[in-house]
Amino acid sequence: MGLFKKIIDGLKKTKQYIGHKLNQLFKVGVYDDNFFDDLEELLLGADVGAEATEVIIDELRERLDEEKVSDSERAYAILKEIMAGVLINESFELQTPCVILIAGVNGVGKTTTVGKLANNFRNENKSVVICAADTFRAAASEQLEIWSERAKVRIIKHEEGSDPAAVVFDALSSAKSKKTDVVLIDTAGRLHNKKNLMEELKKINRVVDREYPEAHRINLLVLDATTGQNALSQVELFKEAIDIDGIVLTKLDGTAKGGIVFAINERLQVPVMFVGVGEGIDDLLKFDAESFIEGIL
Repeated sequence: MGLFKKIIDGLKKTKQYIGHKLNQLFKVGVYDDNFFDDLEELLLGADVGAEATEVIIDELRERLDEEKVSDSERAYAILKEIMAGVLINESFELQTPCVILIAGVNGVGKTTTVGKLANNFRNENKSVVICAADTFRAAASEQLEIWSERAKVRIIKHEEGSDPAAVVFDALSSAKSKKTDVVLIDTAGRLHNKKNLMEELKKINRVVDREYPEAHRINLLVLDATTGQNALSQVELFKEAIDIDGIVLTKLDGTAKGGIVFAINERLQVPVMFVGVGEGIDDLLKFDAESFIEGIL
């Protein structure tokens, strides 16, 4: 299945919620206050967020008025242009050697994301080592080992309860000695309001900076698309601990509220770099704004 087809299939629920309703709304062809009130309600209901919704509506109102638009197809095309403009279309570009740290709260799919990223990079003919720095959760390293076997990549792990920073140190040493292209660090799921766990994340970050300064650094925060607006507070708090370079939005196929992508971009100015649209090992895709817009509208 092609990547575009996967995106379209993965966004079916969001398209059913927002795309079909928008089509009906625009078909009326009357762009008055009632129309904009209905549009606002629809966008907010799809988790587009207050800031992004305001930007979209203000610009649409201005464009329709300036161009004296009465044709519904033209009006809808303008909406697509505006919504695409809200998205940060910052494509993920891999520069090697690269160290990618994966963070997030419990249950968002970090370990699965690590496995799928490893598979993606191996398919691009990159050598990969996975660092099992989640030493707290029972059987976490075993779960990650299964993913490493599926992706056919190496894994560095210690015993349960070990110091995560020590695992990171060993993984970096191994990567440097073997000239590995990508190090993927799986960190423990942490509640974003637990100060000691956030301090540990900072420690891991410092170890990477100290031990492998020449490597390209990427910190990815994994968010569950089904949590909606709660995801925004997670980004803000994790940003206080480490720099967040991009978002991995999982379970996008399981929600009708994929509009959270707009809220993340507009309010937090952090790009969505990958989206999960299924449970298969090949179902983690690089985010593309144009495909996303086509998928939901």
